[in-house]
Amino acid sequence: MPAATLDFEQDVIEASREAPVLVDFWAPWCQPCQVLGPRLEALAEEAASDEDAAWSLVKVNTDEEPELAQRFGVRGLPTVKLFHEGEVIDEFTGAKPERALRQWLDAALPSEEKARLEGAREALAEGRFDTAASLLREARDDDPENDEAQLLLARALVFDEPREAAALADEAAPADSGLRQTQESVQTVSRLLMIFEEDGPALPEGPPQNYLRAIDALSRSDFDAALERFIAVVREDRDYDDDGARKACVALFTLLGPEHPATQKHRPVFDRALY
Repeated sequence: MPAATLDFEQDVIEASREAPVLVDFWAPWCQPCQVLGPRLEALAEEAASDEDAAWSLVKVNTDEEPELAQRFGVRGLPTVKLFHEGEVIDEFTGAKPERALRQWLDAALPSEEKARLEGAREALAEGRFDTAASLLREARDDDPENDEAQLLLARALVFDEPREAAALADEAAPADSGLRQTQESVQTVSRLLMIFEEDGPALPEGPPQNYLRAIDALSRSDFDAALERFIAVVREDRDYDDDGARKACVALFTLLGPEHPATQKHRPVFDRALY
């Protein structure tokens, strides 16, 4: 879009409320800009013919629009900023090869699936597990190979549906370390919750009473009491059930999240109990 016809408020800010807008801040004297510009234009043409990937490209000549470069903190050229809902949601500086551009766009462009996952993460952080599970079932229906959706669904279900959660966790093969921690945490908690079931896993002989009480509290989603009693076992009989009480605490802190009141109350006590 030539600079002479550019109305930034309409062509970028307002337009981005309908579909994402990629803004290429460039200058005629900038050699990397001459390399990047045609690549962006080719990708924008491709996106224009794909409704699912629709986004538009706006080019801003910073020699002719220095106030826009200053307004958006452009310090190097080329700088590319992605606008959505009137705000910059991602950006980069410098030329990228086509493959790297495609990877960046795949990660940066908003989508319905990403919105569901973000809404599910927020619901999980707030303890709204039913809401999270509903969003995550939809996300998984759309993309059955999405390990993040599968493991977040397992996290949302584990306290009420430990068998289904365990099956989801066992099927996943996440590459991301954070997702692997979620997977292990779901497996740890679901095992404990199934212990009292008729065909559930068995505990080693001689379980400490606090361990049984902790599992009972966990089955009632009384996380405060469960953590208090697991920590007592960490102090009294840490080796029991292959360091099971410590693993249970770590799993609960992971699944509940750092903002949960039980995590905030018991994490410092747990850390002290380890030493």
